[in-house]
Amino acid sequence: MLSSKPRVKTRLMPVQTISYTIGDCLYLNITDRCTLACTFCPKHNGSHRVHDYDLSLDHRPSQDEILQSIGNPADYREVVFCGFGEPTLRLKVLLETARHIRRAGGRVRVNTDGLANLVHKRNVLPELGECVDALSISMNAQNDSVYSRHCDPALPGSYAAMLDFLELAPDYIDDVTATAIDGLEGVDIDACRTLAQERSVSFRRRELDVVG
Repeated sequence: MLSSKPRVKTRLMPVQTISYTIGDCLYLNITDRCTLACTFCPKHNGSHRVHDYDLSLDHRPSQDEILQSIGNPADYREVVFCGFGEPTLRLKVLLETARHIRRAGGRVRVNTDGLANLVHKRNVLPELGECVDALSISMNAQNDSVYSRHCDPALPGSYAAMLDFLELAPDYIDDVTATAIDGLEGVDIDACRTLAQERSVSFRRRELDVVG
């Protein structure tokens, strides 16, 4: 006898890349929102791929989805918040996830544009300092003009706010590095390095179109 109950169609959610590995590090892709629209970012140049990973998000992953994607954080040299968006825009999720990673014996690094204090209108570094081992801050340029040309910030005063964040960061987190990309027109790598040294942070020269 045939059942009279209607069939219920199960909606399959698309698989999203929430975490991905490069070398011995695990990277977390927790948002697609950003405070910058960098001209050199792949997503603004027709690609949502990093290495072999498609980082497109059809929804911002929940806390549970992020934690499930990590597995054992101690299996990696470090767990890095770095996807196709600015992780500090989801500050609460970032902090809760970082605490989980640290409790499980993992090391946490946050790759950021350094605009969290400007966005949240307060100093968030004390909170980050409780659960983040390292910060990598995208300086990207030696002055406001070059920065605005390549990064196209949404908020006025972004360049100055990033430098302020960079200067404050070592008071809360021991391992702080500023980065800039060699190969972008007008970017003076030596001048960027000097700005980092003046703020007592490390400096790393990145190469254009090389990710990870």
